[in-house]
Amino acid sequence: MRMMYAYEVHMTKSATNLTIDPVLLDEARALNINLSATFERSLREAVRKQKASEWLEKNRAAIQSSNDWVAQHGLPLEKYRQF
Repeated sequence: MRMMYAYEVHMTKSATNLTIDPVLLDEARALNINLSATFERSLREAVRKQKASEWLEKNRAAIQSSNDWVAQHGLPLEKYRQF
């Protein structure tokens, strides 16, 4: 069975320049940390969190409206619950 990813695993990469603390860079290199892979993982997580935050903000009113309706009327199919 093949694992599915939320992003393209074998995509082309783009070179970029970053500014970083030189002491931290030296430590990472001394520890053989793959800078590109580490940065990419961290950036993916930051993008995921930002998208989730923006989605929540965009849908906040609808979520609150739904919660208010349930608070006032109860769950629509509550009588069929087994627990």
